[in-house]
Amino acid sequence: MRKRFLLWPLLLAVSASSALLGVLAADLSKEPFTIRISCGSFDDVHTAPTNTLWYRDFGYTGGRFANATRPSFIVPPLKTLRYFPLSDGPENCYYINNVPNGHYQVRLFFALVADPNLDSEPIFDVSVEGTLFSSLLSGWSSDDEKTFAEALVFVQHSSLSICFHSTGHGDPSILSIEVLQIDDNAYKFGSLWGKGTVLRTTKRLTCGSGKPAFDEDLNGIHWGGDRFWLGLKTLSSSSDDQPISTENVIAETLLAPNFYPQSMYQSAIVGTDRQPTLSFEMDVTPNKNYSVWLHFAEIDNGITAEEQRVFDVLINGDTAFKDIDIIRMTGERFTALVLNKTVAVSGTTLKITLQPVEGTHAIVSAIEVFDIIPAEMKTLTQEVTALRTLKGSLGLPLRFGWNGDPCIPQQHPWSGVDCQFDNTKRQWVIDGLGLDNQGLRGVIPSDVSKLQHLQSINFSGNSIKGNIPLSLGTIPGLRVL
Repeated sequence: MRKRFLLWPLLLAVSASSALLGVLAADLSKEPFTIRISCGSFDDVHTAPTNTLWYRDFGYTGGRFANATRPSFIVPPLKTLRYFPLSDGPENCYYINNVPNGHYQVRLFFALVADPNLDSEPIFDVSVEGTLFSSLLSGWSSDDEKTFAEALVFVQHSSLSICFHSTGHGDPSILSIEVLQIDDNAYKFGSLWGKGTVLRTTKRLTCGSGKPAFDEDLNGIHWGGDRFWLGLKTLSSSSDDQPISTENVIAETLLAPNFYPQSMYQSAIVGTDRQPTLSFEMDVTPNKNYSVWLHFAEIDNGITAEEQRVFDVLINGDTAFKDIDIIRMTGERFTALVLNKTVAVSGTTLKITLQPVEGTHAIVSAIEVFDIIPAEMKTLTQEVTALRTLKGSLGLPLRFGWNGDPCIPQQHPWSGVDCQFDNTKRQWVIDGLGLDNQGLRGVIPSDVSKLQHLQSINFSGNSIKGNIPLSLGTIPGLRVL
């Protein structure tokens, strides 16, 4: 009996405290902030079957609009998209203002331009608030799960930037953008969680039904963020597991802070006599941390009491949870149980194994896996403002782009700009400008002196007019002009 009392607080303490915090954070008497943009559309659009409102694409960004070809059945039924030719610059961004500070699910759907003369499948990177979280690779348009990208991010300054970074292979094309407010404590996974972290949705599976669904299809509420769940009837093509389902009401669902819908617990995958162990394997990026969320409810008619089903959960061979007995831990059948574990993965595979200890077979209702990404530190605000003034004053060619943050994501800094991280300020600063031989014909603004960390400036080979601002003399570290 002592073993039972030790297990209960160990596994449920995080869920209980997070739920309490979530109640304080989310005011369920009002709807969460939501904005959905139909990219490239001149008019607001409503889509079936839920009459979802998508706002017209006006005043957020540059680029071009075109008709869209939907590559997947899960993509919203929208007819237009926005794409960004490389001639418009390698970085292009949507700027969404007047967003209440808080926690948000940001989801982007991608599509193909309905024009045979354009590259049929662009390859590009995506960042949110300067942090790169998704890379579209060759073949994405033929894989349902890769036709969208999703991140959980905190908005701290009432605005949100979502940027698309060309890799030189086709023009980035975006069908839709969704910014959906969720509970401030949603998916709180431990000490690494917070405003300095972006969570990228790597995998989200509902087990047993075999049908893909959004939260709204599962009778979820809007504070859950309308998650997309890929439906599975088996965990792998070679496994001998089987699906089960129930129509019984599931207790402990739709609770803060994650608000999981009841329907996702009304189906499950269970092991069999031939294969009592359940196993799920997925490809991941090596040398990263992942947040794994496992969902259970005892819906098997053959299991009616404690100790009839007990299993361990192993992640990449290491025991993550030991002696899981769903009925003992929840108090009764038909009650949801959520377990969360953060794991460091050094290889390219994440494998989850549910291994029976005694009784019958393992069971699982749903699986979620998130890539934990440290949020990038931004560039000093006054230096970003100075660069934007310089861009306009010099008449910088469109091909430069200069959109988003000049230094982040670090994989895509602005062309002609050298960055250095200031450990004291904990922000990026500009220490060099190399804009020689670019056909510039404007004037050098006095605001260039706000780039107080410059060490070198090269504007040679251009047709710049006017005087060199005297304010350049106030830049203390300037050595090369």
